[in-house]
Amino acid sequence: MAELVADFILKRLREWGVQRIYGYPGDGINALLGALDRAGGDPEFIQVRHEEMAAFMACGHAKFTGEVGVCLATSGPGAIHLLNGLYDAKLDHAPVVAIVGQQARAAIGGSYQQEVDLQTLFKDVAHEYVHTATEPAQVRHLIDRALRIALDQRTVTCVIVPNDLASMKAQETPPHKHGTIHSSVGYSRPKVVPAEGELERAGELLNAGEKVAILVGQGALHAADEVIEVAELLGAGVAKALLGKAALPDDLPFVTGAIGLLGTKPSWDLMMGCDTLLMVGSSFPYSEFLPKEGNAKGVQIDIDGRMVGIRYPMDVHLVGDSKETLTASRSGGG
Repeated sequence: MAELVADFILKRLREWGVQRIYGYPGDGINALLGALDRAGGDPEFIQVRHEEMAAFMACGHAKFTGEVGVCLATSGPGAIHLLNGLYDAKLDHAPVVAIVGQQARAAIGGSYQQEVDLQTLFKDVAHEYVHTATEPAQVRHLIDRALRIALDQRTVTCVIVPNDLASMKAQETPPHKHGTIHSSVGYSRPKVVPAEGELERAGELLNAGEKVAILVGQGALHAADEVIEVAELLGAGVAKALLGKAALPDDLPFVTGAIGLLGTKPSWDLMMGCDTLLMVGSSFPYSEFLPKEGNAKGVQIDIDGRMVGIRYPMDVHLVGDSKETLTASRSGGG
């Protein structure tokens, strides 16, 4: 049997290291389901009870493994059901790729049964990358870019696959001619560290503080040792946003626990009494639980420059990986 587009999609996902796909069956993805059966569990298909759970599980997979999560749903209402879980992934900066079915290409635009304008539907939640496959030769670069952009931007991407296209013969290598895309598999996360001068400014500000509070979020999950060392050097207390709950154990003497609506009184007292605030990998949104504006100097570390300086008026804005930035600050920045 000739390799179908559906089989090639799974093959390409395997090359990207995808081992699991979370989804729910539907006739708009029959070809992909057949390919999953032929794949013999590689990748494994985790059948859920509802498409919404497929997206949430893909999001959870991404959060806990650091890998891209992949979810699969049929066209129309099946695709619509993914949205809630995909928004969870988008807002929590988890890399998730949604692969959804669509009506046959010849029917699109004809008010066909369960026809939904999926590109418009997913344009917000998958705003970095959402595209519909129209030719077998296009599939390779759609999958490659969806995976790479999801990983690089820590966001949701979407590939829409019409059901007739999924059953066509695959074209693994596009023709070598004008207008074709020849993509490849692979992504290596860069080392992102702020400029040395900014690290020095941050070090001076933090060292000058007498009552330093640290707030950690999910960006600090891989930087526990570095946060502990900085907290001990500064004599700082550490509060945790919900997504950073696993960053440090609660039984450390300087950890005050959760912050926010379900937070602890020690975390409240820490924030209200500090003269210096260090935010590490967090975009905690509730300003009323942070120091009153003007009461504390601020340093923020975040990998995404769009997220710095938007929760509290910071004096130093460090765009970089939390672990790498804290390491660099100790070795040369202060």
